[in-house]
Amino acid sequence: MDDQGGSGADGVTTKVSPRSVAETVGLLSDTVTAKGMKVFAVVDHSAEARSHGLELRDTVVVIFGSPEAGTPVMVSAPLAALDLPLKVLIWADGDRTNVSYTAPAALAARYRLTDELGARLAGIDALTDAVIAGSR
Repeated sequence: MDDQGGSGADGVTTKVSPRSVAETVGLLSDTVTAKGMKVFAVVDHSAEARSHGLELRDTVVVIFGSPEAGTPVMVSAPLAALDLPLKVLIWADGDRTNVSYTAPAALAARYRLTDELGARLAGIDALTDAVIAGSR
């Protein structure tokens, strides 16, 4: 896991949020909406686990995107729909809140996207940086 925001060998980027999981999820959702994108779903894995008497650290996935950005990617590479809309995992690791997602370069390589199409996915880096910084 890369605390500096870089992509690890597994193609996942992880950044550290200075806020709680719940606050980070709220800020990410607000930021996505403010940027004209759509939050398709918020999946609270830990709440579902608790509802079944199980324990799981705070673990929430926010699924979001923009048809204008994602559609051309899926037209070119239909299997990219397996990874789109984009997903950000916000999860507790002790007292630390992590923000993790598949690196845009990893997605571009997985689906052999052109640089132009890969760039359509790269906004997730700046978006998560803004969430970490607490700005929209």
